[in-house]
Amino acid sequence: MSLAVQAASVAAWEDETHVAANRVLYRQKYDAVMEILAPVMPVTRPPAGFYLWLQTPMGNENFARDLFVQQNVTVLPGNFLSRTAHGINPGQNRIRMALVAPLDECVEAAQRIGTFITMNT
Repeated sequence: MSLAVQAASVAAWEDETHVAANRVLYRQKYDAVMEILAPVMPVTRPPAGFYLWLQTPMGNENFARDLFVQQNVTVLPGNFLSRTAHGINPGQNRIRMALVAPLDECVEAAQRIGTFITMNT
């Protein structure tokens, strides 16, 4: 790697301004989404990351499919990201919701998930 690229890399890695700003944004997203979903489903803030792993009131594949069909919200069934070991699949009856969209879109998705759960349970 050239010295110029190395110097640019050092400068980029030393800049933490964007990291602090992103942490604030993710806190806002977690706070807003969890407030909306808590009345209709179990929700726990993870210690890090940008995913919520939500327990579903029905099979996770059906939940994800029907949520998309009825509310146009895409989530990933938890068992797509895990495997069964010793008779247990940690992703079973869970979905992964990524909070990477802008705050207003995360809020709208959470509201649609809340509506979906209310209408289907």
